[in-house]
Amino acid sequence: MVDGEGMLDLVNRRQSDRRYLDKPVEKEKIERIVEAGRLSPSACNGQPWRFIVVDEPELRAEVAAATESQVLRMNTFVQQAPVLIVIIREKSNFNSRAGDLLKNKDYSLIDIGIATASMSYQATAEGLGTCIIGWLDEKKIKRLLGIPASKKVELVLTVGYSDNTSRTKLRRPPGEVTSYNRY
Repeated sequence: MVDGEGMLDLVNRRQSDRRYLDKPVEKEKIERIVEAGRLSPSACNGQPWRFIVVDEPELRAEVAAATESQVLRMNTFVQQAPVLIVIIREKSNFNSRAGDLLKNKDYSLIDIGIATASMSYQATAEGLGTCIIGWLDEKKIKRLLGIPASKKVELVLTVGYSDNTSRTKLRRPPGEVTSYNRY
């Protein structure tokens, strides 16, 4: 079991990696990463997700291209990642959807974020780097992966052995983001 300090160290080591080594990722590591997403908590246990692991080189290159913007020079590094995990939002269960309506909040988006973070931390624990990609051509990815039109592609997670150096996190001081009992 990871103790409190070990968990905080893991959170501190996780970073958005944008350079990957040309080295395949072991299948058992990918399976544990996806399992971390599957085991994540969700509102009313709705589990509104599906994960598609894309590791076939030609298909992966096409999916990676669907995350790029040549004009804005965004996400061109995605081509380097040996594995992409496409995160699809599925329909949640009745109780979660009822909560969405009653509280005017889409809990499935929160759930997708939690699952993606869980996978990112598991990847870090496996010695791998990740980057969460939200800029994507959803129609193209749906066509490439045979995703039904009624589903929503929310994110793509790059996974691979990082070629980045570890960076110091630049975050606001605790006093600016944390208070007790009052705003």
